[in-house]
Amino acid sequence: MTTAAEADPPAAPETALAALYARPGFRLRRAHQIALSVFAGECRAMEVTTTQYGILVALRARPGVDQIGVAQLLGLDRSTTGMVVRLLEERGLLVRSADRQDRRRRILNLTPRGAALLEEIEPAAERSVRALLAPLTEREAALLGRLLDKLLAHHDLLARVPLMRGAEGAGKGGSADQETPATVQRSASNPSISPK
Repeated sequence: MTTAAEADPPAAPETALAALYARPGFRLRRAHQIALSVFAGECRAMEVTTTQYGILVALRARPGVDQIGVAQLLGLDRSTTGMVVRLLEERGLLVRSADRQDRRRRILNLTPRGAALLEEIEPAAERSVRALLAPLTEREAALLGRLLDKLLAHHDLLARVPLMRGAEGAGKGGSADQETPATVQRSASNPSISPK
């Protein structure tokens, strides 16, 4: 039987750090940080974060969805969604109103100002995608997208907030299998989604 004294010594600090840096989760988190920075650099003048942009895109794609539905479409927790929706409402970019069929349900819609801002942001958001993927060839970028899609599809249900997969379902209780997480994100031209 091996004693503690005979066990392998702990890895040298540099080796341990190299192992940490090689972990997929570390790399994905770092890539997410970089994607946020690239988006912020391109969209700074419009004062819009990736999460705010994602909500605006979701509301253009699904007008009349409720707040829970927006959270499901973007894989956001309810508290983050509530905070960001409130900020966007205060800026006059969206409006919350009671659903005619269910007065307890609050539906969300872009205002004309919100729609105009989204049109203004889109070229910068597209530039942020190109800047993020600039080190890759077109083939490498497509491969990266496919591999991320595969990883996300396999593990999505393990997430604290899985993405809603359904063209009609978010916020209305349905669940069609017509969209994948990557489809929702790509349609938003969104390199990443993060709170704030």
